[in-house]
Amino acid sequence: MTQTRQAQGTAAIDAMFARAKSENRAAFLPYFCIGYPDYDESLRAIETVAELGVDGFEIGMPFSDPIADGPTIQAATQIALENGTTVRLCLDAVRTLRDKGLTQPMLMMGYANPLVAYGTDRFVRDARAAGADGLIVPDLPPEEASMFAQSCAREGMALVFFLAPTSNDERIELAAAKATGFIYVVSLTGITGAREELPAYLTDYIARLRAKTDMPLVLGFGISTPDHARQLRGLTDGFIVASALIRAWQRSFNDMRALASEIFAAIQQ
Repeated sequence: MTQTRQAQGTAAIDAMFARAKSENRAAFLPYFCIGYPDYDESLRAIETVAELGVDGFEIGMPFSDPIADGPTIQAATQIALENGTTVRLCLDAVRTLRDKGLTQPMLMMGYANPLVAYGTDRFVRDARAAGADGLIVPDLPPEEASMFAQSCAREGMALVFFLAPTSNDERIELAAAKATGFIYVVSLTGITGAREELPAYLTDYIARLRAKTDMPLVLGFGISTPDHARQLRGLTDGFIVASALIRAWQRSFNDMRALASEIFAAIQQ
């Protein structure tokens, strides 16, 4: 675990980035899906990786049509659904993790349909009460996010939007104006999944975003190895690893923990 939890919502996320910046590194936010491979094991994984001192978590809420996700996450979320994982159970998981002493920021990642069905205001209120700090909704464009944005603003919760290599200047400015907490930078055009190499255009791409916004930039999609993490030094404010951790976990729990540990150690060198 890290320090005592002294802030919540956007304040906690701001403090996370400030701490990582003071250590001259990017923040590391692993992704885990509640309910994969089952409920108890998903919480065990988050607790175990939290003990390494990672900076925060993307907490996956499974959905039947995860259009932004590649085959590894699709398969994991399908198993979670078959295990009976619901939005309510995901919020219960966050509450349980807080009760166990986990202090890192947690952002709920899920698709719009289940959250609208749950009730937008109700979800944001319940997420904050459970101990979550923000939302990542891949299929929610800024133009259609007013209900979520108003609820998050009232509760002091972050609402993250996405930018891709294909985003034009107008789109970059819109996302920067609407996002709170950070901007999720999609490293490539396509779906999530582990890759061998980071894109060659990444430096120019990040520079184009930096010219338009001073919001923290968190890179996702394709980050798979400690070397990838080292390459991000001085480039982004944070990064998310998802598919690579799931693939390691499919070999063994210890392999997953080892990969998370190696990635976290790499950014501190």
